[in-house]
Amino acid sequence: MREFSYQRATDVDGAVALLDADPDARYLGGGTNLVDLMRTGVERPGRLVDVRELPLDSIESTDDGGLRIGATVTNSELAAHPQVRRRYPALAQAVLAGASGQLRNMATVGGNLLQRTRCAYFTDTSLPCNKRAPGTGCSAATGEHRNHAILGASAHCVAVHPSDMGVALAAFDAVVSYETAEGSGQVALADFYLPVGDTPHRETALPPGALITAVTLPPAPVAAHSRYRKVRERASYAFAIGSAAAALEVADGVVREVRLAFGAVASRPWRAGTAERVLSGRPPVASVFAEAADAELAAAQVLEQNAYKVPLIRNLVVALLTELAEETTR
Repeated sequence: MREFSYQRATDVDGAVALLDADPDARYLGGGTNLVDLMRTGVERPGRLVDVRELPLDSIESTDDGGLRIGATVTNSELAAHPQVRRRYPALAQAVLAGASGQLRNMATVGGNLLQRTRCAYFTDTSLPCNKRAPGTGCSAATGEHRNHAILGASAHCVAVHPSDMGVALAAFDAVVSYETAEGSGQVALADFYLPVGDTPHRETALPPGALITAVTLPPAPVAAHSRYRKVRERASYAFAIGSAAAALEVADGVVREVRLAFGAVASRPWRAGTAERVLSGRPPVASVFAEAADAELAAAQVLEQNAYKVPLIRNLVVALLTELAEETTR
């Protein structure tokens, strides 16, 4: 591991100023991803600015009925919060599915959004990877890619984003707040992650040196009837090979409102807007759920080893929405 300096920030402005003065510095929250990448040589910051003790650790209701989650709230605190469990249960379920208890106790909300892909070629510095070293090639495209992207990928990168939490946040139209030396800003999660294109090393729309300060969930009554489901290769802690967050409201025998997002299928949490449009105003039955999933997955571009993800996600959508429909019509 490269030698680095360590400094603990005492306020937001001070933390931002440290990054603004040193482009080789990185923010350190729980460190559950960053430190691992430093050990393998993927990340090589010259300075770590510890932001864990900044006053960004609260979860509060907003004036319009939403929820504001501070960036240093731990995943354990988020999953256990009564307002999250009651108003956005899919978010609590996603966080609990995302990591072991030890990791949840350390990992932060802001850090979760910024975690890097778990593609084996990205973490192996001896192999080409356009995300790690632009222009060197994508080893996964012709190598081992069973767990890689079927939506939104490109010839330059087929890695997937590993966040479970991000999938639920995508379904509920979360907004990310940040601070820079030039002032405050916000970006919708739908625009937070950049398309892969030919620049997979550019992952988010955050300005250089930006510090995430909070994630805000707009009011969404439908979110109280939500669920997150994760498919993985073993029952214990593991990254998803496919996941979905869904919320459903049924009235007068038809779908009144629906939210749907997929995980482990793209370089970012995938909001299934096409499927949502197909479902709106339709009967909440398995055949319609399957039709909606097929419409979303029509854009899938599978590789030799990951075609299984198409029926996996289709079946996951049908099962998840069927469960929600049965609950909301009892």
